[in-house]
Amino acid sequence: MAEPTPLLRLRGVTKAYPAVLANDAVDLDVMPGEIHAVLGENGAGKSTLMKIIYGSVRPDAGTVEWNGQPVDIQSPAMARELGIGMVFQHFSLFDTLTAAENISLAVPGTIAELSERIRAASAQFGLDVEPGARVQSMTVGERQRIEILRCILQEPRLIIMDEPTSVLPPQGILKLFETLRALASEGIGIVFISHKLDEIRALCDTATVMRGGRVVGVVDPRVEDAQSLTRMMIGREIAPPTHGAERGDRHTVLEVTGLNYTPEDPFATVLKDVHLSVRSGEILGIAGVSGNGQDALTRALAGEIVLRSDKGSSVMLEGTPIGALGPDGRRALGVNFIPEERLGRGAVPIHTLAENVGLTTHHGGLVKWGFLRLGQRRQLASDTIDTMDVRCGGPDATAQSLSGGNLQKFIVGRELALRPKVLIASQPTWGVDVGAAAAIRQKLIDLRDEGAAVLIVSEELEEIFEICDRIQVMFRGRLSEAVRVRTTDINHVGLAMAGDFDALHAAPVEKEAALG
Repeated sequence: MAEPTPLLRLRGVTKAYPAVLANDAVDLDVMPGEIHAVLGENGAGKSTLMKIIYGSVRPDAGTVEWNGQPVDIQSPAMARELGIGMVFQHFSLFDTLTAAENISLAVPGTIAELSERIRAASAQFGLDVEPGARVQSMTVGERQRIEILRCILQEPRLIIMDEPTSVLPPQGILKLFETLRALASEGIGIVFISHKLDEIRALCDTATVMRGGRVVGVVDPRVEDAQSLTRMMIGREIAPPTHGAERGDRHTVLEVTGLNYTPEDPFATVLKDVHLSVRSGEILGIAGVSGNGQDALTRALAGEIVLRSDKGSSVMLEGTPIGALGPDGRRALGVNFIPEERLGRGAVPIHTLAENVGLTTHHGGLVKWGFLRLGQRRQLASDTIDTMDVRCGGPDATAQSLSGGNLQKFIVGRELALRPKVLIASQPTWGVDVGAAAAIRQKLIDLRDEGAAVLIVSEELEEIFEICDRIQVMFRGRLSEAVRVRTTDINHVGLAMAGDFDALHAAPVEKEAALG
């Protein structure tokens, strides 16, 4: 009996850049109806390989076959004509257009017709998207939903998904998996990239593992455990972060009272009477489904939203009001910010890493007598690259040339190098591999142990429970009261994320007693 023909077959695919060999003679087979994972740490070559399949990057060598026939995919448009769709980790959306207008660029139909299709697909797949909302007002999670819907509405025969669950809530992930399984049952092939190994093991039929641009194994992830997959990807065991008791003198460093904010965009979430405090030597976690006001909250804390004193809102740093200060004024006082958007807010894509270092560190001795100290700036970039194990071509590499995870490591390292008094981090390990995520989390714990006040906004509940001391939940612009992490659990927090704040206080008493 003849072997079935792969939907997609790659043989010896190679792609080199000046500073790195991204793909080194890669082979890959994806069968019809198969959900095929591609695993590897940041910089392993996964995203480059996907861009080659999608036609946005041309390989230097190797062959691509589609349905058994050799093809030369010269552009994304050609890939879409063949029936290949892709959901990018770094979004390809126009900020000034609405969700429906963005989708119309790839899917035929009038805006009115597409809006109806978007609403129907949103309900069917559990991907809440408002067709008339402008992308510029959306959170990362909301933009991710548009990308997924745009791909599905093209009705492709092969779907490439690059970190599609990184900003989805647990309920959304389960719904997405149901959708992917249904699509696979209709013969659609799916290439699935994720750093969440539990997802890979639960969803995928096959996993191709990459390290350093090469394929190091093809396995059935359902019969592997997380440890064996990690060893294949990274070549070593990963130690979990060490999280001890809170340190420092425990005084309140950052305090927010009565924060109210109504965005100009009618589709954005209104902040309503938000209260929080972060103390020295602790990590406060803010949990919630994307789009419930977390973005506006972090902007208000970082100074991107300047608060008018007559609105009754206050932001205090060790008793001093800072609500009227912008980002630069707050940074000068030791309030640092890691945004969820790497490219655009966290780094300028076309600038080098050395240049990007200077964006937020000029208060740290990189400016003298009004002149940039270029040598010191370059050295700080090099130190950050070494400290955070950033895989790149050195300080002269542009931000846009790095993989998403490596750019995130660089941005985190840049902010940690300043030893901030307060660090606000939004989705600090989004799209980062298991090894880098563990390293980043440990760095945040170390900063907290040095007496800093750390606030983490994360949709990764496991991350919050792993590194945070207290937790609050955000729902429709409101923030719950804070509870200690050891007095609650993921199930209770999940209920609170759906609006049941009282669930946080239905704490498992035996758990707290056991922990003392």
